[in-house]
Amino acid sequence: MAAHTARGGTRGDGWRDDESVTAPVLLLLGRGRDAGSERGVDCPGDLPAPSDPHLVERARAAKAALGNRVFVLGHHYQRDEVIQFADVTGDSFKLAKEAAARPDAEFIVFCGVHFMAESADILTSENQRVILPDLAAGCSMADMAVLEQVEQCWDTLADLGIAESTVPVTYMNSSADIKGFVGRNKGVVCTSSNAKRALDWAFAQGDKVLFLPDQHLGRNTAVLEMGFSLDDCVLYDPHKPSGGLTADQLRSAKMILWRGHCSVHGRFTLETVNDVRERVPGVNVLVHPECRHEVVTAADYVGSTEFIIKTLDAAEPGSKWAVGTELNLVRRLADAHPDKQVMFLDKTVCYCSTMNRIDLPHLVWALEELVAGRVPNQITVEAATAHHARAALDQMLALP
Repeated sequence: MAAHTARGGTRGDGWRDDESVTAPVLLLLGRGRDAGSERGVDCPGDLPAPSDPHLVERARAAKAALGNRVFVLGHHYQRDEVIQFADVTGDSFKLAKEAAARPDAEFIVFCGVHFMAESADILTSENQRVILPDLAAGCSMADMAVLEQVEQCWDTLADLGIAESTVPVTYMNSSADIKGFVGRNKGVVCTSSNAKRALDWAFAQGDKVLFLPDQHLGRNTAVLEMGFSLDDCVLYDPHKPSGGLTADQLRSAKMILWRGHCSVHGRFTLETVNDVRERVPGVNVLVHPECRHEVVTAADYVGSTEFIIKTLDAAEPGSKWAVGTELNLVRRLADAHPDKQVMFLDKTVCYCSTMNRIDLPHLVWALEELVAGRVPNQITVEAATAHHARAALDQMLALP
């Protein structure tokens, strides 16, 4: 719940504010709003109405007016209305690399979430500006690893005398602060497609790994691809003293997994896998490694977003696929393969709510602001943090 500095007076819901009190906002559903917890909702100027029938024309006109000055990146999880204006689509790391490969583009409009725009800012030149159409497009997984908590964890490891033999590895889905911490401590960034290579490198440098912030990708990679056992992995809870672990547990662990997860991929369960197999005989279950360990072990195929796309591209006509990843991508894949039966793994559908904050009105607003000579929602990573984060990203690029 967001902290909110009260402004005095009585709101329409009967809650009395006191100017001297900073308190959490309690709002009844549908009554009132807290601007402090809705970053990016209020934009300078007018945000177009979602019902504006001219939004597509306005986006095309603004993009044409900007020409080569703008480069629009669209993550696979974006809605179709936004993806149609992307110059490149891909996963988070591919898009950050694509931004860096366009040095002539003055503006990088990143249709994704905050950590992705940060990575693009780190990898692009100083004269390029990265724009996130809605600042409220965050990532719940990235938010589960806060720098202060990670530093406290590292202090715990240092007190036990094991920090020097521990290599920090962070998933791409983490804040610039966390990437910077990893870079300062001679670690590496990984993606879902190169996690094994990153861990192979890390274990060549030290005896154990602190894996941030997604426990499932760390566990699945270590156990299913590297031959570790579940007993080699411990789960560090930042909300408990020493992570809720004993000194012996931390000393004996090979993989210290941060207690974080993806809210979309974490929703899939073993029951959903069993259910789809009962409902659809002969179905192939294809999931992302951010899913829970029991889901991944019950699936037929496991891999990154790019792996999922390539697997369906190569699948036999008439084959049946239940896909455990974000719904926008699954729907797009189903439309792209009418000769195959492609469905969402769960009967209850779920979008990535923060990714979906980038909608057509926000994209139009951002582009039209640039046409007007104003730079909205620029994402800038502080220089020292960017330096260390770049070191961790460069180490990933140098992986054998």
